[in-house]
Amino acid sequence: MDSLSIVIIGTGLAGYNLAKEIRKRSEDVRLTLITRDDGAFYSKPMLSNALAEQKQASDLLMADVDKMRADLNATILTRTAVITIDKEARSLRLENGGQLDYDKLVLATGARPAQFPVDGDGADGVLAVNNLDDYAQFRARLEDESRENKSRVAIIGAGLIGCEFANDLASAGHEVTMIEPGRVPMSSLLPVEAGQVLQTALSSLGVRWYLERTARVINKKKHGYELVLSDRQSVHVELVLSAIGLRADTRLAEIAGIDYHRGVVVDRHLQSSDDSIYALGDCAAVEGLVLPFVMPLMNGARALAATLCGEPTVVNYPAMPVFVKTPVLTTVVSPPPRGADGEWQFTSMDNGIKALFKNGDQLLGFALLGDAVSERQTLTRELPPVLQ
Repeated sequence: MDSLSIVIIGTGLAGYNLAKEIRKRSEDVRLTLITRDDGAFYSKPMLSNALAEQKQASDLLMADVDKMRADLNATILTRTAVITIDKEARSLRLENGGQLDYDKLVLATGARPAQFPVDGDGADGVLAVNNLDDYAQFRARLEDESRENKSRVAIIGAGLIGCEFANDLASAGHEVTMIEPGRVPMSSLLPVEAGQVLQTALSSLGVRWYLERTARVINKKKHGYELVLSDRQSVHVELVLSAIGLRADTRLAEIAGIDYHRGVVVDRHLQSSDDSIYALGDCAAVEGLVLPFVMPLMNGARALAATLCGEPTVVNYPAMPVFVKTPVLTTVVSPPPRGADGEWQFTSMDNGIKALFKNGDQLLGFALLGDAVSERQTLTRELPPVLQ
């Protein structure tokens, strides 16, 4: 164990939590982390609800890179890109011309904002917030473009992240317009009836909706942008934020010839098609499951740390409801398995809705909004595990 070298590419929640779990098991492992950014530790989920709390990017930092180096007794290479992986030599080639050898390599590269086709000379001005640097840029642009401390912002995509940003921006006093191809917000996670309840709640903050429509053209104007939608309506705003979703960052796996499909393909030990390379977090497809949430990542980090330190351990996923940060209407969702047989059953409440997805008497998923959230723990105990 004294000579074991573990290299982790990525210092997000996946990379740093794995490093912490490894250090709980071994002080002897030579641990190296590589990141394209400055290596500061922060929680990415906090990016979508920081504006209303008037938080600067620096306010979201939990520890700078020097503290992380000391706490983990690790080498952390910042502002460093990995160009390629030599699987046979177990070596990485770095952008700065350097080379780094490893015994075990972990891809914790996360996910990138999905791209969408759009015409117009303003397309390159669309922003996405996927890391702390992005948040700092977005906040600076908001302040630059604000009219009496208020900006008009179009959010493209009303999924989980889009709705969280809509709540946050509207609560901070900005005018928010949502553009979404689905019938309701969060249509991939919520049944229509629950999505309509969430839409009504966000509308109470002033959020405007263009549902079942897409942005086709984005043009620059003297003050901001004009978006031309699929029904030829126009929307005028100062800023455009893309929240259409994330895609697993599999670029290094592709270059190295490692199996990937929707994510880096790994088994229950989080091992890839190369026996010395593993993947964790948003970039990993565990038995076909890509789960870009915190709880799967934490479960995976504990299991993978044990495996890397000589105790092969499979990852298990219990039922893991997802909290949506929409304070205007608290929302918790545990979607049923893709393609599961069953039907939604609804109970309306004065403030919210309870939606249960059942196959006969078996509960397979739920969506709880408003007052219904109080039943989360009881209902979670009835759900089958996601992966066991």
